[in-house]
Amino acid sequence: MILSNVEIQKAIDEGRLVIAPDPQPRACEEPNCPYDTTAVDLHLGSALSIPRSGPFNYDLRQPGIATFLSHNCDHIEIPAAGYVLAPRVFVLGRTLEKVTLPLKAGQSLAARIEGKSSFARCGLLVHFTAPTVHAGFDGTLTLEMINLGNAGISLFKEMPICQLILEAVAGDPQVHPSQFQGQTTPAGTSNT
Repeated sequence: MILSNVEIQKAIDEGRLVIAPDPQPRACEEPNCPYDTTAVDLHLGSALSIPRSGPFNYDLRQPGIATFLSHNCDHIEIPAAGYVLAPRVFVLGRTLEKVTLPLKAGQSLAARIEGKSSFARCGLLVHFTAPTVHAGFDGTLTLEMINLGNAGISLFKEMPICQLILEAVAGDPQVHPSQFQGQTTPAGTSNT
């Protein structure tokens, strides 16, 4: 079951969902309200990782893709003037917000990251093929972004970039943290 904006806010108040910083304002009639009827907007963080062309291939059978990417990407901070994502260029970004989906008996939540339709209409894919945020996750969310349009798209830190859709989990999951648990970088590693 997908949570409404009212239920998302209730989950935050009850500690079943933590989004830091807390999305504000909560009143949907206020300008810049991040809550749609069944989602909450998240913002682009300041860091981008740009995968290098290399004399290497990704061997996805091997563990440690986050470390591999960290060593084979150029890492930049988005300048105040923005970063222009050229057509057919792929970059990794991350959300400004840290998202925590605590495991709570009978009350756990999972989520999906989805793009925003206005960006998609310009050719920007924000998060593709792996939108699931599993119950128990804790960290910033990596954005796999590519410009499939015919013109550059300007990316700015703190711009609303994606939406988080929350779903109730039936039953109590067993703990099984992913390699990306606690990630704070676009490549999926932790700075701490």
